[in-house]
Amino acid sequence: MKRILVIATGGTIACREGKEGLVPELTLEQLLNYVPQIRKHCELGAVQLMNLDSSNMQPCHWLEIAGRIAEEYEKYDGFVVLHGTDTMAYTAAALSYLLQEGPKPVVLTGAQKPIDQDISDARGNVIQSILYACDDRASDVNFVFNGEVIAGTRGRKIRTKSFNAFSSMDFPHKAVIRDNHVVHYIDRKNAGPLKVYDRLDEKIFALRLIPGLDAGILEELGKRYHGIILEGFGIGGFPSLEEMGFREGITRLLDQGVVVVATTQVPLEGSDLDVYEVGRLFKKDERLLEAYNMTLEAIATKLMWILPQTREWKEIHRLFYKEINFDIWR
Repeated sequence: MKRILVIATGGTIACREGKEGLVPELTLEQLLNYVPQIRKHCELGAVQLMNLDSSNMQPCHWLEIAGRIAEEYEKYDGFVVLHGTDTMAYTAAALSYLLQEGPKPVVLTGAQKPIDQDISDARGNVIQSILYACDDRASDVNFVFNGEVIAGTRGRKIRTKSFNAFSSMDFPHKAVIRDNHVVHYIDRKNAGPLKVYDRLDEKIFALRLIPGLDAGILEELGKRYHGIILEGFGIGGFPSLEEMGFREGITRLLDQGVVVVATTQVPLEGSDLDVYEVGRLFKKDERLLEAYNMTLEAIATKLMWILPQTREWKEIHRLFYKEINFDIWR
């Protein structure tokens, strides 16, 4: 039997109703008592690493999760992280960069309803995550949610209440789980060994443009952040009239050594700054990075991973466009 380590971090799956609303209170032992059948599929290890509402999850917690997996890596065949859904996409993307090329699967799951409620998606998600973690063809960091397996850099929460809360953005599902069987669509098994990273730069900011936004905000952001993600319009449009000041403001940021990434605020199909003049004018500066079809969660956490390693432009460029766990396709 496979040996699987379950790591609990809190989230809705572990919540109970309190005076101020749902609060993560259930212990890992209590959680696992709701799904006793998983012990038929594997030898189970369990650790309660933290008990947070995922809105409180921070980069330091990602490092703690990654460090614990690295510490236990040789003892187990796979890992299941129980996590709140609200920031699960950020954690999955961060773990994709912190834990690279390992042959063993790391699976994140959670629930839209607490596991102790009569109608809940929690039990099914936990069971299916264990099944995927036990699968011989599984590797890398993934979501398992509502019977779908999503690459860790490709998931996004698109519904706040429904059980099919997550979608794989601009990329196929890696697998589905039906009737306790894993059906693979994308079959790429890492050969290893595991590469572990233990530093992140938290000074990353994402700015969604709206009509009327004052470009002066760029100067203020440049004083506080090492990387800025600009969410433009459509396929890659940014305010280009000279009097608006955006081209000058972005150039000033780049001259200061701030890493600037252009992306789109449209959820699907990605950016292409070469299509319209309002994109090409900005892309003339080769220092400006373009995210294409990366998710915002992947862009942000990839910059957090890159910047502690280097501040040299060519190396930042190389690492940003290096495909990791299916994060970018150009």
